[in-house]
Order: sequence, then structure tokens, then C-alpha cells
Amino acid sequence: MDPMRRSLMPRGASVALPALAAAAVLAAATACSSASDSPEEPSGTSGRAEESAAPEGSYIATAVGDEVEVRSEPDGGEVVHTLASPNDFGADRTFLVRQVRGGWLEVLLPVRPNGSTGWIEADDVELTATAFRVEIDMSEFSFTVVEGGEELRTGPIGIGTSETPTPPGEYYFTELLRPSDPAGAYGAYAFGLSGHSDTLETFAGGPGQLAVHGTDDESGLGGEVSHGCIRVSNEDITWMAERLPLGTPVEITE
Repeated sequence: MDPMRRSLMPRGASVALPALAAAAVLAAATACSSASDSPEEPSGTSGRAEESAAPEGSYIATAVGDEVEVRSEPDGGEVVHTLASPNDFGADRTFLVRQVRGGWLEVLLPVRPNGSTGWIEADDVELTATAFRVEIDMSEFSFTVVEGGEELRTGPIGIGTSETPTPPGEYYFTELLRPSDPAGAYGAYAFGLSGHSDTLETFAGGPGQLAVHGTDDESGLGGEVSHGCIRVSNEDITWMAERLPLGTPVEITE
């Protein structure tokens, strides 16, 4: 990653790929385009957390080694997933923490089915806290970024079509990509989400991963236009990219 490109990214987030490669890999891994498209570190606690929720926000767990074992139960349950770090996009593996139990963390997982959780050892990750949250209301075709109890920014969105709907649920940002062409299908930036399409098992050779990404064609905002991803304006996604860390929770409601 070159220093200039790295300087464009928010602290606490990792850029997955050089710009020229990012758009190609994103196209291969996410279910984003419509049918007409061609395909400072947040303040918080490091190490082991107390048995509590993060103050006015959420805990984010970032892997410190080259893999994280996910277990079915705390204190040594069956290993159900072994997730590499960095992930497939080159970003540090992150998780959104649901609860803390001693030296174990229940985390939201970036796997199918959406909403899957598992337990990881606190010693395998570094914990930070964020007060940011992204709320996406599909019925209103709008997003809102909240910090604590304060609404910071809101704007229009495009969502999935009836054939490839955006699945509601609780997700988090898993990587941040900067496509080489801000006028392309994925806009100026794209945040990968921990969720996947319910209707597309694969898309363009990838696993049908969802994303929140920009677009320079704002005519589709306020409508059903995508294969399941959330589209926002390039101005809005750039604002998010400059502020929101990987691990930021994203709630999508119908």
C-alpha cells in the first residue's frame, strides 16, 4: 500500500488493495451492480475487556495474528470456523462484539447465514470502541450515521430489486476499498459488509457479499436498483470513508 493511498483512509481501517486491483476484486466478490451495470483508531480498550458493553457504542475486535479460531461455545467449544487475517481483500480481520464473557468474546461473523455468531478468545484480538453506527431504512430509502445519540449525516440510498433484495439485519464493515474509477459501478469508495445476498449464492465469481458503496449516477438513489448492495452518493461514501472505522455496526431495516 503506498503512503499516499494509505493517508486517504480512516484511522482504524485497513485498505484492502491498491486502487487498480480493488475494483476488479470487488466486482468478483460482491453482489452490487444492478442488472444494467457491468459487472484515529477509535478510543477504547486494548486487550481483554471487562464484562460490559462499550460505552455509548460497540466493541470492535481486530485480529492480532494470522488467523482466528471461532468456537461454538466459550471456554473451548468446537471450532466451527478458522478465519484468516488479513481477509481475502487484504484487510485486517475484524469482528463486531456482541458480548464479553471473561476472556471470551461472542462476535458477529462475516459468514453465511447472515447473523451468525461465534466465540473467540480475547487474547487473539485487540479491542477498540466506536460510538459510530450506520442505520439504513429501506422503507424510507435513506441512511443515517449516528455517533452516540447524535445524528451526524443522512442521505438517500439505492437498494436491491425485488428479484435480488437487500436482506435486513445487523452487519458491520469488513473492508474499505477505493476503486480506481470513481465514475464506475462502485463509486469513489466501497465498504464491504459482513452479510451476503439471500438470493445469490455467487456473483461474478464471488460469494455474493454485500457492500455499501458510492455511485456517480444519483438517479438510482431512492429506488430499487442493485443486486442487494446499498448505494449512496459519492459525496456521502467519501464522508463515511474519512470517518468510520472497520467494524462499524450497520443496521438495515425494512
